Amino acid sequence: MFMIGLTGGIASGKSTVSAMLQELGAVIIDADQVAKDLEAKPELVWQEIVASFGREVLGADEQIDRKALGEKVFNNPKALALLNSIVHPRVIERCDSLLKQLSQSGKTKVAVLDVPLLIEANMTGMVDQVWLVAVSREVQLERLIKRNKYSKLEAEARLNSQMPLIDKLKYAHKVIDNSGSVIETKQQVVHFWEDLMHTIALREQPEGTHDY
Repeated sequence: MFMIGLTGGIASGKSTVSAMLQELGAVIIDADQVAKDLEAKPELVWQEIVASFGREVLGADEQIDRKALGEKVFNNPKALALLNSIVHPRVIERCDSLLKQLSQSGKTKVAVLDVPLLIEANMTGMVDQVWLVAVSREVQLERLIKRNKYSKLEAEARLNSQMPLIDKLKYAHKVIDNSGSVIETKQQVVHFWEDLMHTIALREQPEGTHDY
């Protein structure tokens, strides 16, 4: 089974690319959904978050209010490090387990580990290739302001808190430029997918056979 690590900065359009890969036949493991499942009451992660940050991070249903929790850790490196130390190891463990299950089933050719913090959480070693969804900072700002109703200052603060794109590029095997139209993005995804299918087909050929 071939494993792709899909990542990208905030408002880069990673979810759009993930949906395209699923449409092409990949099985998606969404690390953000894994984290949400682990943070649900009464999971151990839920208990540790409440013990560390207080019941004010809970909504009326007693589930984690991610916005409230985000406000607690944003611009607070110590609080963010604490939250990451609670969540990241459990997410990595669960994702690793899910990947192993898929691999052992023998039914999946390509799995995509969809992780916003793939590089920052040192998860690149879990995958065969890193596919990075990239857009300019200007596009990210525009999308964040429109999508999240942030002010320009709020949007810039969110971007400044993330690893710069230029640093992420060093880890990428494939870069998908999502600054243009959906059609242009899909053309890139399909091109990379077809290349991957060719590579997988060559790997699966019996030893000693060749295409001429």
